[in-house]
Amino acid sequence: MANFFLLPEDLIAKVLSLTSPPDVGRLTLVASTVRSVADSDAVWETLLQKHYHGVVSQAQLILSSKKQLYFKLCPLLISGGKKSFWLDKWSGKKCYMLAARDLSIIWGDTPRFWKWDFLQESRFTEVAELVNVCWLEIRGKIDTRMLSPDTTYAAHLVFKLTPEMYGFEHRPVEGWVGVGGRGGETRTVYLDPLGENSDQYPKEREDGWFEIELGEFFNRSGEDGKLEVCLQELKSGMWKGGLIVEGIEIRPKENN
Repeated sequence: MANFFLLPEDLIAKVLSLTSPPDVGRLTLVASTVRSVADSDAVWETLLQKHYHGVVSQAQLILSSKKQLYFKLCPLLISGGKKSFWLDKWSGKKCYMLAARDLSIIWGDTPRFWKWDFLQESRFTEVAELVNVCWLEIRGKIDTRMLSPDTTYAAHLVFKLTPEMYGFEHRPVEGWVGVGGRGGETRTVYLDPLGENSDQYPKEREDGWFEIELGEFFNRSGEDGKLEVCLQELKSGMWKGGLIVEGIEIRPKENN
């Protein structure tokens, strides 16, 4: 390890840029001799990945260093406040949440079926609250070029249920994730958080919202298209209400 610190600074920067942000941070704690290199734009430019410039221009950020920029992107509202962007703290890969206003919600603009509210605990200015419907269908899309290449992503519905929630008890819904409307993965899930402790039921997040995984896909480098995410009922007829949708979160699978 001592020989490593004798390397030229540009070579140390190259080595650090091939690691992860946590690795760089840990190294600065145990080796003050490389702290200036670890804080350099040469290292953090690579860690930010080559596609971050478009995101930064949307947010109109002006920061003095690439390291500052990395930690500012945690999270950041873009696309007129309809998407949230951040970098995974372990891998540096790109993550997004599509706000409810960025989704296609059946009857979402009909006040007697859905209403739009502000919630203090949401990162967005509006969330969608289900008043009463007999058919639930929510869809979202994002260009795969906005995501990190050669990465397995999972899509999650992020939501809450009001105390007056009804119609979701033990009622399965179908999640689907695919590219360009082709193939993809379909799975049966439940929105009732009082169900069994399994991947088919929601889990409470640290931010107080619930999430349920709707499916996953591998974003292969060079295969551009629209990633499509869908949640819909298996059959209609049961009236339901009390669902609050914050958005659909798309992030790398753990241990990616």
